[in-house]
This record gives sequence, C-alpha cells and structure tokens, in this order.
Amino acid sequence: MGSFLLEKENPGKINPVLLVILDGVGIYDGMSQGYPGNALDRANAPVFKGLLEQAPVRTLLQAHGKAVGLPSDEDMGNSEVGHNAMGAGRVFTQGAKLVTAAIETRELFTGRSWMDLIGNRHQPGLALQDGSARSVHFLGLLSDGNVHSHIKHLMAMIRECAQQGVARLYVHILLDGRDVEEISAHRYIDELETLLAELDPQRERYLIASGGGRMKVTMDRYEADWDMVKLGWQTHVAGKGPMFSSTREAIEVLRQANPGVTDQDLPAFVIGKRGEAIGTIQDDDIVIFFNFRGDRGIEISRAFTEEPFSEFVREPMVKVHYAGMMEYDGDRKIPPRYLVEPPAIDRTVSEYLAHNGIAQFAISETQKYGHVTYFWNGNNSEKFHQELETWQEISSDRVSFDQKPRMKADEITDALIDAMETGRFQFLRVNYPNGDMVGHTGVLEAAVAAIEAVDQNLDRLLARADELGYTVMVTADHGNCDQMIEIDKKTGAAKKNTEGKFIPKTSHTLSPVPFLLTGKDADSWQLSPAGQLQAKPGLGNIAATILKLLGFEKPEDYLPSLVVRK
Repeated sequence: MGSFLLEKENPGKINPVLLVILDGVGIYDGMSQGYPGNALDRANAPVFKGLLEQAPVRTLLQAHGKAVGLPSDEDMGNSEVGHNAMGAGRVFTQGAKLVTAAIETRELFTGRSWMDLIGNRHQPGLALQDGSARSVHFLGLLSDGNVHSHIKHLMAMIRECAQQGVARLYVHILLDGRDVEEISAHRYIDELETLLAELDPQRERYLIASGGGRMKVTMDRYEADWDMVKLGWQTHVAGKGPMFSSTREAIEVLRQANPGVTDQDLPAFVIGKRGEAIGTIQDDDIVIFFNFRGDRGIEISRAFTEEPFSEFVREPMVKVHYAGMMEYDGDRKIPPRYLVEPPAIDRTVSEYLAHNGIAQFAISETQKYGHVTYFWNGNNSEKFHQELETWQEISSDRVSFDQKPRMKADEITDALIDAMETGRFQFLRVNYPNGDMVGHTGVLEAAVAAIEAVDQNLDRLLARADELGYTVMVTADHGNCDQMIEIDKKTGAAKKNTEGKFIPKTSHTLSPVPFLLTGKDADSWQLSPAGQLQAKPGLGNIAATILKLLGFEKPEDYLPSLVVRK
C-alpha cells in the first residue's frame, strides 16, 4: 500500500472535483467550409458553446490514434481506449496494435491457445487430429473499422489455418456500418470471398456460413439485450433463420426487404444448400471470436463457455473449444482461453485515490456504465475499495436511440446531483452517452436533439456544482456527432449519393475533444506551459489533472497535468 501513497502538493482545503464526459462530442470546424453535418454546430447548446468560448481554462485534446495507444493517427478513437487513457494517466498499447504485432511476430500462432486449437504439422492441435478433424469457426465483426476488429486479422488467421491443414473452416460475419460507411458490407464480403476461393477453389470447405447486422445479432454489451445473443446462437449454432445460397444474395435481398436499414441493423441470415445450413457449429468444433475489443465479446463468450448458464436456453446445446481474440474481462476470466494477452493496465488514478482516502462516485446509463467503471479502472470490473467507491448504473431503454435521443440524461443528472449533495465524495465522474449512441444511428436531427438534451442537463449540473463548490472538468472520449455526414477525403466536401442526398456517417471521427475547466476556483488555474506538456496533449493527461486539482503530486510516470496554479 505504501507505493500508492501520494505526496500532497497542497495540504489546504481542496474543492471536490467533478469530471463530465460528453461521449462522442468532438470539436470539428467545418462551418467555414459550409459543412452541414456537425450536430454541435446546429444544436441550441448555449451552455456548452459558452464554455468553449469562455471557460477559465480551455484547450483541445487528442483522442485518437497514437494518443490513445492505437497503431497510427489514422485510427479513430473509441470509448474503451479513451476511458482507459483517462483513467490510467499513461498510454498503453491497445487491442488492434497488440493483435497486429502478435500476428506480425507470429506470437499469436506460436502461443499456447492457438497451438492447442490449431497446432501445426509438427504438433497437431484439435483441428488436425487424424480421423477426428474438427471444423474451425471464426465469428466476429467483418470490417476494417479497427475499433472492434480488423478484417486483416481474420484473413491472416484463415491463411494460417490453411497452411496448417485445417480441413473445414466457416466464417460467421457480423456486418458493421457503424465504424465504417453505413452501406459497405459488400466490400468486405468480396474481400473475404476472394481469399476463401483462393484457399478452396472448389468452394466446399472454406465458406461463409451465417451473419447479420452487429446491432441485431450477437454483439450485445452490458447485458442490455440478451435476445441479441440468443438470436446469434440460433443463427450461428442452430442454423435457423432466413436462408440464402450466398452471402451476396443475402445482403441484396435483405436490403431490398428493409429499405433504409443500414448494415448494422440488417436481420440475421444463414447460408444453405438444398435447404440445409452449410456451417452450423457442432459439438467439439473450434470457435474463435476474432473481435479484440471486449465489451461486445463478453456475452457471446459466456454463452459458449459458462456453466451453469441461465441467460437463455441454448438450443441446441453444444460444447465447443472456444477462444476469444483477447481476454475480455480479466476479473471474471472471460473467456478462459484467448489468443493475445491484453495490455496490463495498472496503477490507475482511481486506485491511487482509493489508497489515499478519496471517496469516488461514478455514474452513467447502461450503454456507458462499463466505461466509467471497468475501462476507467484499467479493464478491471472490481472496485479498489468497497467503502470509498460508489458506482451507479441507470438502466438504458431498449429502443433505437434516434427515437429517444434524450436517452437517460435527465435521470443521470438527478442521481448525480443527489450524490453531490451528500458531500461524501471528493471525485465524481459521469458519462453522458447521447453524442455517441445517437451519433451512431446516422440521423442528424436526432444527434442535434441529443446535444441539446445534454446541454440542458449540463446547465442544471453546473448550476448545482457552483452552489456546492465543485471544480468541474468537461471533456469527451472521442468524436462522433461532430460529423454526421460523410466527408470526401480528397475534397473535404460533404458526400452525396447518386440521388444528390447527403450520405450519413455513423462512425467515430478523428476530431480532437474539448478540455474545459470551470466551477469553483477555476480562474485560479491556467493551462500548463508548453514546456511542461507534450506538443499535442491527449486524454492521458486527464488523470494527472485530477490529482493536481485534488492537491496531490502525480506519480512520476504519469503524463503531466493540463493545468497549473496561476
């Protein structure tokens, strides 16, 4: 415990600190180019816009690429790596980069899990035992969005399977349209089909077997809708659902039958021949879930590995050899077998605060509750101190968020103000998910309404924080609703389809995010001098800033604080 004790920089009276995370609200200046798709520009949000212009301390932070541990600055940030960076105070190499390195160095293919399942010609795994070769199934998100998965990782593993003599291989694809263009599945399907045809010219052994949109099938998170996972089981395992002769046919027919529905919301489908599914998951088969990001991999992993399991009836019940790309929950050991070791994030700011007697409060609704708890705490689902840490989850509605863009912002604010009024907590953090969750729908008008709902709650929150003497930081974890219309990378113009209509954008952005300091004594702070900060500070600087505001010296290896006393 002694190693966690921090030096007090200011032993006097310290104001409690509130961190407000406006999920998915990046800062994109497209007005000068006449860009019409920035929900923040269009929103009536006087409180937030006022802070952007007049907060005592204000700057922009990097929330994507190398600033949050991703391979390159072309990689969009996401809520997981963003909250990891904010909570850890340092930048750790993250999922996509870890997996890419493990493939390039072949550590993935020489690791124990891969060898147990696939093996090689000299040391056969389960898939290569003479006379009892199992089918190998890959299940996951098919895109190059690099947020949950990357098609190159899948293709590298498929090639390795072919080299090692795997006899039968099936891919169960979840369509993206969220971290990539909303109508783009055909591009990734063609790329995958080209590889499968190269490895299996007769088209009998290496095949796409089933699929569906990521927001309809399999990829639920935070136990918001177990019916999605149940449908995934029925689709991938039982082979039940609308049947088509090819994936191309499935996509084309389902798009025609569901006009206006984007890839992420397409129904489940099964590929079959002569009325039978070609690639159902059977007893003793090998199943690899190839997403590297954890939140949407936990529930399907539990369904395949957990005994007893009571979330839904698994029909048919199969016992398989299962592995995730990574360990999705280190505390609960989900899944028990995984291919790539996750980053070992230690000594988060919450752990330091717990050891130094600081009471903390974290709150969001279901869709982002894990981000202000599990991801904030370094991929750790347990509290560091049961008495000093209080977490509160507000249940999310099971509706398309463009239909209810207000989400649970009002209820979150009510509960947060209640917590503030107790006087128990010195550090509180809150995530308003609206900008991200509504941004992902691609509906600009709804995103505007989402920003306005959050701004109204920010008004209430800041007013009460001022009365109670809180110092308040306002930031975001990545961009999203700042670009609701696709932008042509070559010209910078908003993209239109052949009918002249703007093309909705549903993915995250590369925009920086705000850092705003307001509330009690905010005017006694100033932005740290350039010589004390990296050229482009990022989310990793927030942890040291929290400690600074609470009167503590930061650990030596933490990134520097964004603020210093005047």
